[in-house]
Amino acid sequence: MNIHSSKELKRYNYLASEIDAAYHEISSKLGLPDSSMIVLYTICDSGDSCLLRDIVHNSGISKQTVNSALRKLEAEGIIYLEHAGAKNKSVCLTIKGKKLADRTARRIIDIENDIFASWSSEDMNKYLELTERYLLDFKDRLRQLEQKPGET
Repeated sequence: MNIHSSKELKRYNYLASEIDAAYHEISSKLGLPDSSMIVLYTICDSGDSCLLRDIVHNSGISKQTVNSALRKLEAEGIIYLEHAGAKNKSVCLTIKGKKLADRTARRIIDIENDIFASWSSEDMNKYLELTERYLLDFKDRLRQLEQKPGET
């Protein structure tokens, strides 16, 4: 069976790729690997620290990639880890890390917030609703794809 992408799917894939490329380009220009930028961004999104499990959950990158980035950032004196209960660790920015975050991840968050603030609340809500709907539908279809024939 030969299925071609619809015009809309091609446009969506192009836009998603261009957004990913823009984030990669800014990470490179700011001197950080993508994984380090994503970790810093995720920490900054919570303040100056957050739980390790939240970085894994909220970043969209694998636990192994998060751990590799954390080891590198820790070796560079950007972050440190603290115990936060029996099974939790908190990832905290050092003074050096806060300065780096101000020059990198927080600037990106400011840009994103400025863009969203320039949209009407109606446009913002519609964008978020449709993005969430796409995500939930996509995940549901993937679960269906993973099921063996005959399973429900």
